[in-house]
Amino acid sequence: MRINNLLATVIFATLSISTLQAASSAETLFQEKCSMCHMTTRPADRSALIAPPVMGVMRHVKMAYPDKERAVDFITSYVLDPQKPKAVCLPQSIARFGLMPSQKGAVSVEELQQIAVWMYDNYPLGNRPNVQP
Repeated sequence: MRINNLLATVIFATLSISTLQAASSAETLFQEKCSMCHMTTRPADRSALIAPPVMGVMRHVKMAYPDKERAVDFITSYVLDPQKPKAVCLPQSIARFGLMPSQKGAVSVEELQQIAVWMYDNYPLGNRPNVQP
């Protein structure tokens, strides 16, 4: 019985560490691949923005795709092949920032899926979809 409890504890700890490492890895990927355009905090000076902050992006993604799997699929598809008809952001965002350039070749599908899951799980802050970016 003690061996079973010990084995269960070791398995749980290993899975927990793997989950934390995956989240950390996804956050690192976001920082490396996305954060140079998409800020993770509300900027003091909105005129300095070159793309919508991630909290605003995810608010619109979650309104259009409340299901996590569909949201991840959308983000992956859109980032590699952005098209105006597919966009979920407000038209004024496209007018202000332009259409996102394709990231094909700059990020892999696997990396995008990790990033998209991390974004879905972490934004908008506090999972408050009505927070304005």
